[in-house]
Amino acid sequence: MLTEIRIESLGAISVATAEFDSGLTVLTGETGTGKTMVVTGLHLLGGARADATRVRSGADRAVVEGRFTTSDVDDAVTAELDEILDASGGERDEDGSVIALRTVNRDGPSRAYLGGRSVPAKSLSGFTTQLLALHGQNDQLRLMRPDEQRAALDRFAAAGPALERYRKLRDAWLTARRDLTDRRDRTRELAQEADRLKFALTEIDTVDPQPGEDDALVADIVRLSELDTLREAAATARELLSSSSDDAFGAADALGRVRGTLESAGDGRLRALAEQISGALTVVIDAVGELGDYLDGLPVDASALDTKLARQAQLRTLTRKYAADIDGVLQWAEESRSRLAQLDVSEEGLTALQRRVDDLGRELAGAAIELSKIRQKAAKKLAKAVTAELAGLAMADAEFTIGVAVDLAEPHEPAALLLPDGGSARVGADGIDVVEFGFAAHRGMSVLPLAKSASGGELSRVMLALEVVLSASATGTTMVFDEVDAGVGGWAAVQIGRRLARLARTHQVIVVTHLPQVAAYADVHLVVHSQGPKGASGVRRLTDDDRVAELARMLAGLGESDSGRAHARELLDTAQNDRA
Repeated sequence: MLTEIRIESLGAISVATAEFDSGLTVLTGETGTGKTMVVTGLHLLGGARADATRVRSGADRAVVEGRFTTSDVDDAVTAELDEILDASGGERDEDGSVIALRTVNRDGPSRAYLGGRSVPAKSLSGFTTQLLALHGQNDQLRLMRPDEQRAALDRFAAAGPALERYRKLRDAWLTARRDLTDRRDRTRELAQEADRLKFALTEIDTVDPQPGEDDALVADIVRLSELDTLREAAATARELLSSSSDDAFGAADALGRVRGTLESAGDGRLRALAEQISGALTVVIDAVGELGDYLDGLPVDASALDTKLARQAQLRTLTRKYAADIDGVLQWAEESRSRLAQLDVSEEGLTALQRRVDDLGRELAGAAIELSKIRQKAAKKLAKAVTAELAGLAMADAEFTIGVAVDLAEPHEPAALLLPDGGSARVGADGIDVVEFGFAAHRGMSVLPLAKSASGGELSRVMLALEVVLSASATGTTMVFDEVDAGVGGWAAVQIGRRLARLARTHQVIVVTHLPQVAAYADVHLVVHSQGPKGASGVRRLTDDDRVAELARMLAGLGESDSGRAHARELLDTAQNDRA
């Protein structure tokens, strides 16, 4: 739910703050005061494209800040919102609410913030669109588009799981088709590539390099190149440590004598030193042993050097062709084996791939038909419910229909799917169906596509009727209507107010309206009014007496007359009693 919005330097509004409650909230005001800027601000919070011309004259930037609570939405939506918030690094406020903010700079890019962190506008949109459903005059025009009509039907039909299954199968089928076509068109090229890979892999397997072998060979070759020097150094060191003859003592012998002398002295401090000498003697003995092992491991002659150099030449042949080092060569070989497995251009391989395409096609056709049946069944129920709702909106003779037809294709068309009945259908991202809303304002008239048959006022009521029906099973969304009552008046306006009030039982509803019949049904009435110099506007919450005056102004500009106020009081009391 939207609990508060603050707007700064947006259009006619200099600085304004509005607080919202649950139920039905209406915004009214004279033309030009900036009512629509509130909806524009919500569109900006919804991630809409920022328009620098909306920045108020004399200001460098416009700011829109909204505070949202999520306690009224279901657990699945809350979990999704928390995931978006965590991914952006944002945090909830102390009361659990989330602050969303958008700035529009006169010069330079706009900025978006969520939970106190800067985020892309797309991330902000992902969060707020879960909570806001915006319906303006442009949204009414979008209702004429086939994709919007299909989406509305799927929403009513709860077709999400079936549509998701269809899309996954479609992706797999298209991928397999592309692979089959690619293999058939590039048979010679792929066969040549396979031969090159086989030759390279045979060469690598023949050499049989080991991980890190090239680095190990360098160390061995350096050691073998200086074999005599290394042997002499190790032997001399070993002799100095361990020699014991009449004319010379090794370090080990000397340390042993020192230790014996200190231990026999009988002094505590000297015995402590003897223990230290014992430790040094152990180190020396270990070093003598390691030097012996080193000498034993050295080749007797330098013939091993030739073997190492020959091996190094083999490895360098591989590193010249395939990678900078042996580890890279091994990685290249692993990737090449995977690629080779995909280059089966044999007749058996093509037959197997064709079989997979056919199997996926049959499975996809089944999923597409299942989705069509779900839509066809739901279309009848939705059309009947919307027609009934239109009757309550002073359109008792109107007829609303929904057509669901297969988008037929010629068999030779790209991506044409063969159906079980022998026909072919175009495989779209949203199914094989063409969904079309039809409308006739009066019984007996021909039902025509909605885009060709509904006037502006009729389209407003169709959209409202559709939203009332679609929202019956959902709660928690904030629904915003910008002049949904355009082009209507009289009894139809009363019925729109009544329907909006009913919608507000399960949703927070915010409406920008010019009609007093609609405004009278509100739980909260906000008025956008001119204040201060230079035409700045603000937002004020009306009390009971102020509502009567505002309704009187909306009725006929008679806000100060007794007759106007009496008429407004009667309208307000009637609407509120109707809601009870």
